[in-house]
Amino acid sequence: MADPRRRSGGRRVIPVCHVNLARGFRGGERQTELLVRALAERGVPQRIVTRRGQPLGSRLADVPGLARREVARPFLRALPFLRGCIVHAHEAKAAHLAHWAHILTRTPYLITRRVDNAPGRSRTTRAMYRAAARVVVLSDAIGAVMRDYDPGLDTVVIPSASAGLAADRARTESLRRSWSGDLVIGHVGALHHAHKGQGDLIEAFARLAPRHPGLRLVLVGDGVDEARFRARAADTPGVIFAGRTDNVGDYLAAFDIFAYPSLHEGLGSALLDAMQAGLPIAATRVGGIPELVTDGDNGLLAEPGDPAGLAHILERLVRDPALRRRLGEAGRRRVAAYAPAAMAERYLALYRELGVL
Repeated sequence: MADPRRRSGGRRVIPVCHVNLARGFRGGERQTELLVRALAERGVPQRIVTRRGQPLGSRLADVPGLARREVARPFLRALPFLRGCIVHAHEAKAAHLAHWAHILTRTPYLITRRVDNAPGRSRTTRAMYRAAARVVVLSDAIGAVMRDYDPGLDTVVIPSASAGLAADRARTESLRRSWSGDLVIGHVGALHHAHKGQGDLIEAFARLAPRHPGLRLVLVGDGVDEARFRARAADTPGVIFAGRTDNVGDYLAAFDIFAYPSLHEGLGSALLDAMQAGLPIAATRVGGIPELVTDGDNGLLAEPGDPAGLAHILERLVRDPALRRRLGEAGRRRVAAYAPAAMAERYLALYRELGVL
């Protein structure tokens, strides 16, 4: 019987083994899932290693032909599962595991770098990046950080994909009724000011609320700064903490404006989902955000850490329905280039360049 791992010309097809050992299910895990599913539709042989008890592994249980392995510490237990693959590491712990597999078994690997801060400067971490067959970055902004970190790294830009989040009309209408607002500014993200800057958003909203009594600010997510944010917003009517939810699409469909006040950001996949929902965006000019949001085209940009500037662009959107429509329509057109299929094709081209498929 012919070996199904060989193409007609006799060349062996090497599986791609994704590794994501993160806890929880946030942007990086969603992007991993989108890529695995899009590659499966294209018949790519795949495996995946995830952390035991975390959502990503179970979410992928229905992907046809995907071999899965859940592991707990020590993660080196997964090494036999990685043999015969090219390893695709989707976060930092996965990258270290991939590096050990390379050291011990010469298994090739690539790393997707999703954040715009420099990696650790230890000898081990530097060696890990240098030994990678390729370092994928989500944006030119991350690429600049990595070139500064090590000019010899071989990097390629492959942006994130929009998630295609569905919205239930009845649920969306129910949310709108529960908020009792004329206009809703929404945000989705982990409540962590040092990264996502929601403290500036709450301050900006506090400046707007007295002039716009029907305005609402809805924060979707949880995180380390939630208690502090709730205390800060206690005297500002109209701030709603929705908590973490699985039905983000319903919330995006219920928003009128999407605010993204990050203090640093590799790219911001939530922006892609907001664009797909046709929302005008008020964001900060930082990291990879300007690569998705062009000021005056599909959104408005303020400087990071500037609540007054953020309040100014939000008020422009609040006061101008025609501007909101124009920016939202432009975003919906632009996001077509960031479909999961487009991301999968870019990774497929890279895998082929590395001799995998």
